Amino acid sequence: MRKILFTLCAAVALMCMSCKTTAEVNTLQGKKVLLVYGGWDGHQPKECMALLRPWLESRGAEVVTSEKLDVYTDKAFMQTVDLTVQCWTMGQITGEQEKGLTEAVRDGMGLAGWHGGLGDAFRNNTDYQFMVGGQWVAHPGGIIDYDVDIKDKKDPVTRGLNRFHMKSEQYYMHVDPSVKVLATTTFNGEEGSPWIKGVVMPVVWKKSYGSGRVFYSSLCHSASDFEVPEALEIMKRGIEWAVK
Repeated sequence: MRKILFTLCAAVALMCMSCKTTAEVNTLQGKKVLLVYGGWDGHQPKECMALLRPWLESRGAEVVTSEKLDVYTDKAFMQTVDLTVQCWTMGQITGEQEKGLTEAVRDGMGLAGWHGGLGDAFRNNTDYQFMVGGQWVAHPGGIIDYDVDIKDKKDPVTRGLNRFHMKSEQYYMHVDPSVKVLATTTFNGEEGSPWIKGVVMPVVWKKSYGSGRVFYSSLCHSASDFEVPEALEIMKRGIEWAVK
């Protein structure tokens, strides 16, 4: 009972904090947000976007969706988009599609995403990975229990948040050392990979790419993982940071 009450209190506190933060500055009002989803169904791209869309619209964003990567090749349209949120795991992207996306971000469009939908989208495309700032390489043990530590408690994305727990895939990633790391996780080496015991891995980061902003969280393998209040709050705040 105490654990349930503690969880409820934490959730209420996060809701109050979110209301206060978003009341101060609403960066999404009047912005065009493109939701692009597809690829491997195991990451539940459609269900995850269905969770985010009502919130985006409640913040005053104009939401457009696409289940085709060809949307990135429409330069005239992409120039009207303020932010793209992508969830597309283990897909294939053509050179033209990749160029359309990377050029749009370089020219000032924001980009945000989570888990494999952004960090394991196109394994053969290094220009794309350079833009994102990292690439998934392993999740030892599959779905496991692990903790997330807040590294930067002053950044607007993670301000007021404390260490929290996840039961999901703990991503081991190759990460660009130039990203600004906001949260990390530590591997215990007990999932068949003892040599990584003690490794501290970035979980949440943000970076610049040309004139654009890129936000990434490796959390949330499935839609139900967003039931962890901190994980959802970090994603929302990251989206609001990425659009400018």
